[in-house]
Amino acid sequence: MAAEDELARRRYERLVGRVEALMRVALKPEYEGYGGQVVLSVKAVEELGGDPAEIRRAARAVGRRLGWKTVTREIDGRIFVLDDREPPPAVRELMARRGTDALDAFLGRD
Repeated sequence: MAAEDELARRRYERLVGRVEALMRVALKPEYEGYGGQVVLSVKAVEELGGDPAEIRRAARAVGRRLGWKTVTREIDGRIFVLDDREPPPAVRELMARRGTDALDAFLGRD
């Protein structure tokens, strides 16, 4: 029984490492660690082991390491991981400006 527990622990630690890599890559340095978000496709969920509950648990553990207020949701087999903290005003303004610029570019506005 102890061997099974050890195997499960190792599997979970490996999952946490993989999820942490995805969450760290999603961070933009200019946002000072705020605004992290990851969307895992159905295929990515399968590649991570296919257990949404374990993946969400791992994402919350990583979020604690990163200082996030982590929110996770599973919708239609996809998993959404978000940092729900309120960023400081300067970061919030930069995020809003970047969002507006992206929307303007998409809509073909100058």
